[in-house]
Amino acid sequence: MDPMMKMWVSFVGIGLMALAAVLISLARFKTKGVLRLLLSMTAFLFLVIGGFLGLISIS
Repeated sequence: MDPMMKMWVSFVGIGLMALAAVLISLARFKTKGVLRLLLSMTAFLFLVIGGFLGLISIS
């Protein structure tokens, strides 16, 4: 993978991690019930994908 592509992959990973932080904050402070669970699971999924993309951009 060329350096420019690694940069974009890392930007997407950072963006997904930031979005996960916003979603988990929203889920904890503003929602209850099933919506809270769905937002938390989505945030966790974004965090895992973002971390994986970050690892890909390192190598």
